[in-house]
Amino acid sequence: MGFRHFHEAHEGHETRRRGGGFGFPPGFPFGPGFGFGGRGGFGGPGHPGHRGRGGARRPNVRAAVLALLVERPMHGYEMIQELDTRTNGIWRPSPGSVYPTLQLLEDEGLIAAETDGGRKRFALTDAGRAEAETAAQTPPWQQFGGDETMSQVQDFRDAAVGIMDALRQVGFNGTPEQRQQALDVLGETKRKLYAILAE
Repeated sequence: MGFRHFHEAHEGHETRRRGGGFGFPPGFPFGPGFGFGGRGGFGGPGHPGHRGRGGARRPNVRAAVLALLVERPMHGYEMIQELDTRTNGIWRPSPGSVYPTLQLLEDEGLIAAETDGGRKRFALTDAGRAEAETAAQTPPWQQFGGDETMSQVQDFRDAAVGIMDALRQVGFNGTPEQRQQALDVLGETKRKLYAILAE
């Protein structure tokens, strides 16, 4: 079995077809599609922030947007980048959660938009400043700011790099039997990881 077929036999081959290859998709392992951002990202239009699996509190997109706008006017994409940067890549909310939230806040009269180079830049109105300043006192991105969390993010990334390098070596240099053993190990590892969440 060739290496291409070996890789596509693995359940994660969709990542390669989306452009990830044996590298990593943007934000891996805490980027789009990994639960903290991207498709299905936490929060939503006016979302109060609710508890997900295991009771973990999900980030509040509305509060995050308002807290950012206390600092300065921003474009929607700039807000997404800021949240990604401030959480070291753990939380990158999707455009599908940020832009509807901006539209809702604009409809409520809490923010106003002006066109800047063909893009909308949003700023607080007088009506929105009180709620925004309250949100800025404990901005949602701070829940990801602990030293322990940041250290674990780096540990995850380092471990993922090592695993992908080992998989690449087995894929290119292993025998068909060794490749099958690697697939078995990956399948068992996936089951054990999900078992951790189920505890």
